Amino acid sequence: MAASDAQKAERAQKMLLAGATPDVAAALTGWLGRLAHERRLSPKTREAYARDMTSFLLLLGDHLGAKPDLPALAALTPRDVRAVIAARRAEGIEARTQMRFLAAARSFGRHMEREGLGKVGALAAVRAPRIPRTLPRPLSPADARAVADPDTRAGEAREPWVLARDAAVLALLYGSGLRISEALGLMRRDMPEPGRGDQILVHGKGGKTRMVPVLRAVLEMVAAYARACPFELEPQKHLFRGVKGGPLSPRIVQLAMERMRGSLGLPDSATPHALRHSFATHLLGRGGDLRSIQELLGHASLSTTQIYAAVDSQTLMAAWKAAHPRAR
Repeated sequence: MAASDAQKAERAQKMLLAGATPDVAAALTGWLGRLAHERRLSPKTREAYARDMTSFLLLLGDHLGAKPDLPALAALTPRDVRAVIAARRAEGIEARTQMRFLAAARSFGRHMEREGLGKVGALAAVRAPRIPRTLPRPLSPADARAVADPDTRAGEAREPWVLARDAAVLALLYGSGLRISEALGLMRRDMPEPGRGDQILVHGKGGKTRMVPVLRAVLEMVAAYARACPFELEPQKHLFRGVKGGPLSPRIVQLAMERMRGSLGLPDSATPHALRHSFATHLLGRGGDLRSIQELLGHASLSTTQIYAAVDSQTLMAAWKAAHPRAR
């Protein structure tokens, strides 16, 4: 049986604490508790932070010649931190992962300072690696509709309720702009029957909730899946189930998308998350304003949503170049 995110986070935490000096291990325990209870980070994010701190302390120990204790961490210089980042880069780690790696160390450094355990000023003095800005790659409206159409996979040798389930999940991602974790985190009671409501309460990143509208066509697809599902869908249990009755794994949805990429001739960028990008880009292209799209997506900052304005402008320019007689 595959380990849950919480179990993976617990294993990563044990590995981190096992490799630290006693005083650092005690500080790390407090830091991880704060990430869970005050910042309310998901188990998956906490697992990533724990793994990053494990790598940071191992590389720092190699650089210093001994496991760092709290006084050693407080005495770090910018040169020490740059040496650790350089060692991490030599492992072939991409810039985005390096930035998270440094963010984890800085977060722990702030925890040390807050608890009066020392100030690791060197971490703030080092510039984070630059991440090349890449624009989301949405699907065309026709391709997005085809992906969320139950008839697209009608010829597959899969049970009808499984095909109905996958279509309902993908329709939610495109129709309401949900993250895959948000869609699969829905309980049966969260989803209204067609004609009895058109909004759902979504639990997003950081424990934040938001109300999201759902198209009637999507509600009908979810209802069709629920009728065909061979398992009892109790109100307080997960809406989307795997073939053994447990909560549906994101990997199953990703595999369904991979199969459709082949049959529809879509690029590798056509992932379940690309449906969320498509939702935002298509709304913006039809006159939606950025503030409303920000709230629908659950972005904490408008700057995160503004990237879709660049995508839409790019799409308009491509259409102009393809259609205007003087553009060639």
